[in-house]
This record gives sequence, structure tokens and C-alpha cells, in this order.
Amino acid sequence: MRWLKSVLALPALALFLVQAFATEIETAKGPVSVGKTPQTLAVFDIAAVDTLNSLGVKIAGLPDKLYVPELAELKDGAEIVGTIFEPDLEALSALAPDLIIVGGRSSPQLAATSQIAQSIDMTMNGDDLLAQAKQRLMAYGALVGKPAEAAALASELDDALSSTRAAVKGKGTALILMTSGPKVTAYGKHSRFGWLHSALQLTPAVEDVEAATHGEAISFEFLRDANPDWLIVLDRAAAIGSGEQNARAATLDNELVAETTAWKKGQVVYMPAADFYIAAGGVQSTKRVLKTIRDAFSRTQ
Repeated sequence: MRWLKSVLALPALALFLVQAFATEIETAKGPVSVGKTPQTLAVFDIAAVDTLNSLGVKIAGLPDKLYVPELAELKDGAEIVGTIFEPDLEALSALAPDLIIVGGRSSPQLAATSQIAQSIDMTMNGDDLLAQAKQRLMAYGALVGKPAEAAALASELDDALSSTRAAVKGKGTALILMTSGPKVTAYGKHSRFGWLHSALQLTPAVEDVEAATHGEAISFEFLRDANPDWLIVLDRAAAIGSGEQNARAATLDNELVAETTAWKKGQVVYMPAADFYIAAGGVQSTKRVLKTIRDAFSRTQ
């Protein structure tokens, strides 16, 4: 009977060991318990790739295109397991990852990737993006056993935010635009880019911009009448590499935009496109976005 008791105790022991070594992290779907430090990671979210790379984590499976030039070398030695929109389930299965991370554009694939291995959705969006970025950073730090490194990076983000907020203070109103070839849309304080207004205390030039995923379609007359002190411009074509006409040389260079205070004073800030659009919330991408704004606003009195 003694051996029988030992056998019956094995499942309980296994459950205890899993719980003892598991890490609970916050995800876009709520708290999730992840087993002992994953050794083989597949990551489809570019912001997660950025942050994990900042922590010195080697990622085994990556999408075919990383968009952010600073991340391009990470594909060397990694397996290509799909795109940021669509996982290659066969390649994923062959990789046999311990954990799969999706987010943003890949988040609808959570159920599909969960058939291969435990998967977590680390999507970030909205006007609290910076707070979410720090939450994700600390979660990854706990997940890979690098909490001190994560805390140091969080401190760097805090410093970058503080100095950028100081540079922006008292410098007037701003309007966030996205160009997509000849098309122009605007984003307000409740949009996916609204964190610039909330985190930097940056005064919006227009209060009631529609919070649509790809922005509110606007005319150049709208731009002239809004007359922002600053234009913060995302060139979507540059972000995704579509080859369409660019914002700086073509789309915005016209007589109506030229009437705005922003254009007259040369206060048009062209964002690092992939950092702002594709990798939003990644540690290094966020630091580059903040530096771009800080440098531009610091040039004025």
C-alpha cells in the first residue's frame, strides 16, 4: 500500500512544482500563469521583440519582417514562423516553443497559436500606452528572470518621459497626423496615439477628433483652419515600406498646409515611422519616439 500512496501523490507533487516555479504576469487578457523561464520563445509582436531584445533575450522564432531597422539583425539564427498578421503553424510546430507571444496585429491569432504552445496576448494601445509599456517590460523581466534589468530600463523610460515633457511644456498646441500616400488622417487624445497628449501633457489643437483605428479622414482646409502650432506626422508608407509618396516631400507640401503656424515656423515633426506605428510600446522604439519629439521641441524657445 505504501507504493500506491506514493504513486497517488505524484500528480499533487507535479502540480505543486508547476505552481512553485510558475510566474504570473499581466497580459491583455488578464493575469496568466507561465511555467518556469521559457527557453524557446516565438514572438509575433514587434514591440515585444524590441523589449525582449532590450533585456538581452534571444528569440528563437520571429515573423518574416521586423520593420524596425534596428531589429533586422535579430533574424540571423532565428526561425521564421510567419508574419505579424499570420503565424505559420507548421513552422511553429517544428520550432516547438515553450511560449508564444502575440500582440497588436497578431492578437487575433491567439487561439491558433495556442494549439501549438502556451500563448499570451501582450497587446498595448490607447492613451495609457506608456504605462502599459512599463507593465509589459516588468512582466517580461519577471518571465525571463531579469527583474533588475527591467527595472533599470523602466527608469530610463521615466527619465526620457520627464525630459520630453519638460521640452514640450508651454510650446503650444499639436495635431497628430498620419499620411498614407495622398491621404491624410488626424488622431486626437483618445486615439491609439493619444498617449502623446496624456503622457507629455501636450495640448491638442483639436479636441474632438474621431478616435478611429486609422484616424479621422481630414482635408487640407481642416488643417489650415485648425492651425496647430506643431504637426506630429507619421508617414505610414514609410512605416510599412509600401513605396507610396512620402509625407515630407509630397503629401503635406501644399499651399493650405503652408498657412499653418506649424509649417511657417518649421515645427513639423516627422516621427520614426516603424517605431511609432509598428513597434509602439517597445522600450527602444519608445525612447527613439520620445527623443524625436524632445529634440524638435528643444530647438524652439
